[in-house]
Amino acid sequence: MMEQAKKPYYIDIENAQVYPEPDEAADWQFKIFATDKEKAKLADYIRQNYDADMKTFELAHVPFVEEKEENQNRNYDATMEGIYGMIYELGDEEARRNIEKMGILNRDKI
Repeated sequence: MMEQAKKPYYIDIENAQVYPEPDEAADWQFKIFATDKEKAKLADYIRQNYDADMKTFELAHVPFVEEKEENQNRNYDATMEGIYGMIYELGDEEARRNIEKMGILNRDKI
């Protein structure tokens, strides 16, 4: 099977978007090079993270649901680690440097 070519994508974490063109993403934070499959996986992580973030926000306003909230926080953290791990793996040098500066990935995993 032939290896699929990697294309540039621009990641806007704050707005949960992956853009094929930089001018579509006015506030992109990271540039990556990915196959269609890798891009789809990253977009899925970002969607899962957005969903987990919304559930955490909802639960924060309901008293006495600590266990559910804790599970949602773990889901959110896991998806964030997946997102930044993929961006680190697929990103350009600037993306990698920025993630290293953020200190959000376990050094053993990168």
